[in-house]
Amino acid sequence: MSGTVIVGVDGSDTSFKAATRAVAIAVGLGADLSVVTAYAKDSTEVIRSGGDTFILDDAEQAQKLAENIATRLREVEPGVKVHASAVKGKPQEVLVDVATRSGAQLIVVGNVGMKGLGRVLGSVASSVAHSASCDVYIVKTAQ
Repeated sequence: MSGTVIVGVDGSDTSFKAATRAVAIAVGLGADLSVVTAYAKDSTEVIRSGGDTFILDDAEQAQKLAENIATRLREVEPGVKVHASAVKGKPQEVLVDVATRSGAQLIVVGNVGMKGLGRVLGSVASSVAHSASCDVYIVKTAQ
């Protein structure tokens, strides 16, 4: 099987755990891996400190995060094709939309937020599982 596996990341240790599972699955399926992170708003903030100027851009920071995770995953599994992207929107909506547009076979997410009332009120994993047009693999990332 070839195709694409999507994994959602947010920079946390638990999302990296899900990403490492996703890259192993992609290798097993002979699929590409798409590392996706979501960001909330298009904003750019300019901060001046002394003689230095720093420009903070949510989209740029999110893209850097996704690329950093993709680089780490390429080190874990050098033979797999790993792509990185950052998309504006709510994480669950972004993952489902990216998977639909790319024709992905699988979305991989962590289970953080799936306990107690989170299951009823909705977490990213729960929302993706209910909305995706493809299979969803929920990685147990927290005890």
